[in-house]
Amino acid sequence: MTQNNNLISAVFRKEVLAMAAYKVADAAGLIKLDAMENPYNWPEASKKDWLEALKDCQLNRYPDPEARQLTETIRHLNQLPEQFDLLLGNGSDEIIQLLLMALPATASVLAPVPGFVMYKQLSDCLGLNYLGIPLLAESFDLDLPAMLAVIGQHQPSVIFLAYPNNPTGNLFSETAILEIIKSAKGLVVLDEAYAPFANASFIDALDQYDNLLVMRTVSKLGLAGLRLGYIMGNPAIIEQLNKIRLPYNINSLTQISADFALSNKVLFDEQTQKICAERAFVFKELNKLDGITAYPSAANFILFKTPKDKATEIFLSIKQQGVLIKNMSAQGGLLSDCLRVTIGKPDENLAFLAALRKSL
Repeated sequence: MTQNNNLISAVFRKEVLAMAAYKVADAAGLIKLDAMENPYNWPEASKKDWLEALKDCQLNRYPDPEARQLTETIRHLNQLPEQFDLLLGNGSDEIIQLLLMALPATASVLAPVPGFVMYKQLSDCLGLNYLGIPLLAESFDLDLPAMLAVIGQHQPSVIFLAYPNNPTGNLFSETAILEIIKSAKGLVVLDEAYAPFANASFIDALDQYDNLLVMRTVSKLGLAGLRLGYIMGNPAIIEQLNKIRLPYNINSLTQISADFALSNKVLFDEQTQKICAERAFVFKELNKLDGITAYPSAANFILFKTPKDKATEIFLSIKQQGVLIKNMSAQGGLLSDCLRVTIGKPDENLAFLAALRKSL
């Protein structure tokens, strides 16, 4: 064992040795409301048409390395002007990784906290200088003076702003975001993973700021199993990312399936409307409960605060009743005593609320 430890210490970078792996909870046998997934499946007729589209997929050949058909569908879906380019990734995670891999070893990366954990996880893995700036308490909005001060001092190569933010669910101040874009000498990435539920986007601002990139994913829309993300913006920037993108990173089945699904936008629009209606219902019900404070959300989940030092106890009680949500309290800071629930189908949401009431 000592020999193995010596081998590992000699081979792997200290940043990797110091990290903990990202753990995904086992949801077997539970109502799964922990991962911001769309709970709705496709109608049988849509499934039949999808399988027909897959029928002639040439699995013996490599996929289109540029995913041209899918790229055009995404461009049309987002009404992306021709002067901008886009790059596809194996989920948003791969795109974040590509962005950070392209940076110098001495680069700084800035993001508000709490935020999407992969910004820090991948920055730390690559040995970059990650700068996390706390959000304002209660409102969870950007602390603009603190952000601008850090930008001025460190000139980060990349700034990540999730819009809406994960795990808080809110939309940051548009004015504050524009100030950050204008002040930054590096790239500013607006991560719009939850855009379908927010009716807000910075895509229309791409032509005003050369350093602005907008990133999206199809995971929250209802295609989490496909692992597809994309980033849009200045072609000169996208060209640099393409240099380090692995060839054939979007497999043939994903290309065909995503193109089919995104060409049937009406189905996802209907599902999104149902989720938003349920979000309003769950939010209202949560705030009726003594000791619970639910925070407004523009995403497909709700963050809520529990009585002091009770979050883990409540989380475990809800789980024992067959519902899996996310315990955020261990992250500390603004997330102390907080849990997060993904919006599910009506019966799943009722089961969660019933389990929460019994746990209080």
